[in-house]
Amino acid sequence: MSYDSLVFEVKDGVGLIRLNRPDDGNAITLETVNELLDVALRCDEDPKVRAVVLTGSGKMFCVGGDLKAFAAQGEGVSFYLKKVTQAFHAVISRFNWMDAPVIGAINGTAAGGGFSLALTTDIAVAAESAKFTMGYTKIGLAPDGSSSYFLARLVGLRRAKEMVLLNPVLSARQALEWGLINQVVADDQVLPAALEIAQRLAKGPTLALGEAKRLILSGATESLESQMEKESRAVAAMAGKLDGREGVAAFIDKRIPKFTGQ
Repeated sequence: MSYDSLVFEVKDGVGLIRLNRPDDGNAITLETVNELLDVALRCDEDPKVRAVVLTGSGKMFCVGGDLKAFAAQGEGVSFYLKKVTQAFHAVISRFNWMDAPVIGAINGTAAGGGFSLALTTDIAVAAESAKFTMGYTKIGLAPDGSSSYFLARLVGLRRAKEMVLLNPVLSARQALEWGLINQVVADDQVLPAALEIAQRLAKGPTLALGEAKRLILSGATESLESQMEKESRAVAAMAGKLDGREGVAAFIDKRIPKFTGQ
């Protein structure tokens, strides 16, 4: 299926999503988030997609919401933004709850909703030239895209408030030091590095990776006992899957496991 504001392809178990509005900094519109939601659902449903890479075309990852589109709504902007954020948040929810890990290839500036989108990836690789900023309150808006959930969990409450209220622009190296991303590479290596990680994960135990993602996500809000109950159920369920049995057998046999995602 073809899209107008992004490009999607699947190869060797990896779904590559490329935001594709380079002349507008890959800014987010209602069309963008609706297409992203369609792709996210496809990744969740297709067993051939065992890892996902999310990146942008051109020099920017994503500059956030398309402010020109916002302004064009006039007095209807609140209604428009409710539609945008509903779809945008459904995308982020699907990325976080589906089995396939999502690797961010942050090829350039990630601001506003683009910064929020980068935060939601499971692993993030950034180009040396990438910049990171919240930017919402700078233009009189409040955070969205789950950033008010993820940001403080990644950098702590003090730094989260600093980023939200003062809107500093962080370099890729600063973002790495603050724990916002996992790795910094040369600009021309950001997509190859992200694809390498994705290909490695695509060969892994897909169902177990998904369970691990969901346990970490729910652990932020669950009580100790309820979280341990979820862990107990998850590890028992995974032990009965083909990949779980293969992983145990391979360990005993001292060989490399061959996971099939089942």
